[in-house]
Amino acid sequence: MKFMTLLAGTASITAMLSSGIASAQTMEEIIEGARAEGMLTTIALPHDWCNYGAIIASFKEKYPFLEVNELNPDAGSADELEAVRANIGNTGPQAPDVLDVGLSFGPAAAAEGLIQPYKVSTWDQIPDAIKDPEGMWYGAYYGVMALGVNTDIIDTLPTDWEDLLGAEYANAVALTGDPRSSNQAILAILSAGMARGGEPGAASAELGLQFFAELNAAGNFVPVTGASGTIAQGQTPIVAAWDYNLLAWRDSLAGNPPMEVIIPAGASLAGVYVQAISAHAPHPNAAKLWMEHLFSDEGQLGYLSGYCSVARQVPMNEAGLIPQDLLDRLPDQEPYGRAVFPTVEQQGAHREVVTTQWDAVVGAAVQ
Repeated sequence: MKFMTLLAGTASITAMLSSGIASAQTMEEIIEGARAEGMLTTIALPHDWCNYGAIIASFKEKYPFLEVNELNPDAGSADELEAVRANIGNTGPQAPDVLDVGLSFGPAAAAEGLIQPYKVSTWDQIPDAIKDPEGMWYGAYYGVMALGVNTDIIDTLPTDWEDLLGAEYANAVALTGDPRSSNQAILAILSAGMARGGEPGAASAELGLQFFAELNAAGNFVPVTGASGTIAQGQTPIVAAWDYNLLAWRDSLAGNPPMEVIIPAGASLAGVYVQAISAHAPHPNAAKLWMEHLFSDEGQLGYLSGYCSVARQVPMNEAGLIPQDLLDRLPDQEPYGRAVFPTVEQQGAHREVVTTQWDAVVGAAVQ
């Protein structure tokens, strides 16, 4: 697996903050600073996304003196950056402290001065390919693009993107958000473009947009934000999303209705999400504790419990820190073995084309 190869050979786990890599502050100073702040404000963390509900609960248990203020769980990556911009100088509860955004949004946020550096204590175990060398942003988890299908409604399961153009999928196919702002939707278009032979970047964007234009013209695209509820209700019988989200939705539906999760047979697209601290965080010490929690053994195991693969998976597995039952419940690894991990630059070029040309090429307003 390309991503896991990047992980292999990283240095052994560093002692908590003692090396000085994480911060000039001691852990005791960070904890006391966070205690005085009394709150952490997150944004765009649905509880069924990568097991964030349990991860937030474990953070509260670890730091009971902190209130966790959760803003707009269904926001997209672009919405998160806009929330930072809109609340510069605001120390109230509408200003996010921490961000969880698609890989290409990390460098964009750094270039705009929206985030600040902080290196967690396990910094050496995060592969260089998914972290900013100055500590502005760093990847925590990833999955591959998949299709969630309500099999009560859909009789013939699609095996690849091109299948979705068939007449049997009329009024059936949806994205998980507005492709002008949702990283998950933007990268679904990348996956479709790759399936047509496009290299990640502007080429994949153009081919992916053309695919969705055809899907829309055929009457197969549903301009509704797909979620477990819309799948269950039959409003969006097929939804393109990260495999870990679809698997969590499948579990929550518990067979009512039955749902299949399918990885497209062609090129498999992997997507990394990165973490960052707002440059205008009202609670910067609480934000540092949150980052330490996410990249600790406990936090990484929390992501794994939500079907996500994680940044520290190889060194943790080599150290015997991952229970076998967690490894056994991870998604089929075959698509991960052929997965393409677009670079920051490729994702940025793709995002630019999609966000600026979706209206002109596809012309469907996703609600």
